[in-house]
Formats: sequence, C-alpha cells, structure tokens
Amino acid sequence: MRQVTLSTICLLLLYANAAGAEEPSLPPGLGGSEPSLPAGLGANEPALPAGLDDLPDKIPANDTAAPDWKESLPFDFTGYTETRLGTRLQRDATQKTASMGEARLYLGATKSWEGMTANLTGNFLYDPVLDRHNVELESGEGWFDLREANLLFRPTDFSDIKVGRQILTWGTGDLVFINDLFPKDWNSFFIGRDEEYLKAPSDALKIALFHDIANLDIVYTPRFDSDRFIDGRRISYFNQNAGNIVGRNMPVFVDKPSRWFDDDEIALRLYRMINTYETALYYYGGYWKSPNGQDAVSGLFTFPVLSVYGVSMRGPLAGGIANAELGYYDSRDDSSGNNPLIRNSEWRLLVGYERELLSEFTGSVQYYLERMENHDAYRAGLPAGVFAKDKNRHVVTVRLTKLLMNQNLILSLFNFYSPSDKDGYIRPQINYKLDDNWTLETGGNLFFGKRNETFFGQFKDNSNVYVSVRYGFLRKL
Repeated sequence: MRQVTLSTICLLLLYANAAGAEEPSLPPGLGGSEPSLPAGLGANEPALPAGLDDLPDKIPANDTAAPDWKESLPFDFTGYTETRLGTRLQRDATQKTASMGEARLYLGATKSWEGMTANLTGNFLYDPVLDRHNVELESGEGWFDLREANLLFRPTDFSDIKVGRQILTWGTGDLVFINDLFPKDWNSFFIGRDEEYLKAPSDALKIALFHDIANLDIVYTPRFDSDRFIDGRRISYFNQNAGNIVGRNMPVFVDKPSRWFDDDEIALRLYRMINTYETALYYYGGYWKSPNGQDAVSGLFTFPVLSVYGVSMRGPLAGGIANAELGYYDSRDDSSGNNPLIRNSEWRLLVGYERELLSEFTGSVQYYLERMENHDAYRAGLPAGVFAKDKNRHVVTVRLTKLLMNQNLILSLFNFYSPSDKDGYIRPQINYKLDDNWTLETGGNLFFGKRNETFFGQFKDNSNVYVSVRYGFLRKL
C-alpha cells in the first residue's frame, strides 16, 4: 500500500518556503551580552595565599590528577545502569512467576554542529524472564535495543528535518492515545518498566514546517512500525478462538505488512495557538498498530488498513489545564462492519483536566470513550456463543502525584476504570532520589475485572509488583 510519495513532501516544503517565517526571538532579557562578574571579581585575579606564591611554574606530569573520563569525550554523553525485578501476585499456569528480572545499561550520545545534531541511544539488556537474547530491533527483544539513531538538521529557517530511528509523540492524553498512532510497547508498560519505555521507536522521516499562520509536522514511515503488542510470551491474554486466557502456550502469530515503501505510513499534524489554546488537526494513513484482524484461512492475526482523522485542543481553564481530543478510526478493510474477524470503525473521544490541588500535590482526571460504528452489523456477524462488545466503552482515569522531601520523593497513583466493562488497572509508584546518581523505585501493576473477555479483565492474572535500583551518570558539553 502506497500512502505518500516523496514528491508530496517536496511540494509541502515548497509551499512553506513561499510563506516562511522567521524563528521567534529570545524572551526579553535573554538576548543581550553575558552577565558581568559579581563585584570584586571583575578586576585582577586574587593573590595566592601566603606560602603558595613561590610554587614552580609547572607541575610535574606524574603529579597531575587524572581528568574525568567523561570530560574528555567530544560529545554529550548520558547513561545509567539499572536492575529491575518483579513478581506476579498470583499463579498463572501459562507464565513464569517472575514478571521481570532485568539488568540494563542505557547509553546515549549527542553531537551538535552548526545547524545539525546527531543522536544515538540504546539499551544493553539481560532479561532471563523472556529469555530471548537474539537481537530483534523491531520487537525490542534481545541483548540490545536501539532507541534512537537519527540526524536532525535545519535546511531553511522555517523547517527542521529529522531522519532515522526516533521516539515520536503527539496528542493531549495522559497514557491515553487517540491521534498518536506511533508505536507503543505495551509489554514494557504492563510489567513495570520506566514509563518512558511505553513509547517504542519509529524508523521515520519527520519534517517540521513553521509559519505564522500554522505549523505542520509530517512523519513518513517507509515500512510499517507496529506496536510491541501483547503476544502471550510475557503477558497472558484472552484468546477468542480458544475461549480462554492463554500465554506462552498459545503465542500470537501475525502476518505483518513489511514491504518497504509499499506498506508505509503517513502522519500529519497541523497546529497553532488560538489565544492561549494549542489546537491541532491530525491525519494518519496506515494500519491498526496492534493486530485487530485475523485471516480466516491461515489463522494468522493481521493489521487491517486504517485511516484516522482527528482534532485536539489544550489550554488553561479555571486554574488548571484542560484538554479535549477527538478521532475517527476508519477501518477500511471492513467498511460495512459485518466481518467479525476485523475490528469495526469507531469514534474515540477524550476530555481531561489537571490542576494543583495542594502545595506540590497535583491531580488529574480524564474521560475516554470508544463508540463502535455499525454495531448491529457487528453483532449479526458474530458466531453463536461469542462474547459481544458493547457499542460504547467508557473509561475514566485519575492521576494523583505528591512531591515530598524537596521533591526527592515522588508518590503517584494512576487508575484506569471502565464502568461499562466493569474492569480496571491501578498503577501505584514510589520514586526516591537518594542523590544526584542513585534512584530507588517500587510500584505495581494491578488488574481487575469480572469477565475474561474485557480489555483489563483479561490481564488480571498478570498483576505484579516490582522494585528497581538505578545509578545515573551524565556529561554535557
């Protein structure tokens, strides 16, 4: 499937060139010269203490302190080591008792030149739970996971281009995504890895065009990047064919679109400020990011063709920040909605609000709706005895965050609850920063539900708790 051509991108660049605008100036007070030294330090250097003014001009080489190895690097360098351990809270015959047992080394390097920046980040990982050590960059499995390998440059004063492996995100939701159709790693999220690993990398070209009227982001992915979806090898799930919860005994096998420049994706975001509100229009052309179809002959799970059209708004309201987002998911392989093997088209709505409740104590709430199109046709096409989804799925989320001990201790709680499915998911977390290098964390992923067939209910045997110890180090040019 061909979603976009490079000529289309070139035409968009030419359009922006005709109406290009300059970058905004620095805020008042930041555009002048460097500040002067404090009084008393602007003249001669202070004299050495008595007894030290007769030292030799040069110190012998063998008495020189060894320089910090990070200071000798010609690029910005960041990194950390981490051990993260987790265990299930109940027995699951299809999975190991340990939910996580990882040793991780994260390394990142950034090098900037005039008008150009290169980024390279990756994780060296030992994971005895999944116990798959061959490197697979698409799924993130193995002893090395490449997170970023990209080049960012500015060909004109009204455009930025980033090409290569990168982490992409947009939209207004907090852990709820409508118009963000970039890949997610749901396995990482549900076992308790750091929240940053919910976002999986994309191999893409991103073009950002700036104009006084509006800004335009174009993301072209030449080969489909799916979610790192739940496949049973680490998280058990409900299998409709088996009519039961399965795991390692019945992993998901897929027929994934994988042809370069044919099975591609295009994502667009047109955005601007209207008064104090950031508004945006979105388009996505590609595939369902997780397998939401099945081939009747082979039995393989598939990624049906998908187009998404959306809008969002975010800005201040009543002492806090409000957001709203809407998207229409056009499932193009089943426009009539009567094929039970392909997910129907649907509307998705999100509204949210966040504000500080007390000093260093913030709270937020979101309401999320999935409304299925052609629900009657969907029910008519289901085989007898198969669980039927409701036309409307409602989800409410609440996040509470408290900062203590000079913000070195963070207590947080995130709760998903679906009143229509009568299921939910709770994420408690405690994070304590011992010093500039050491961080301790503990938390959990707690699932509940009355039925195995509902989204969160299917994961109830995967409830787990975890602990982690991280040592971070960094160096900036």
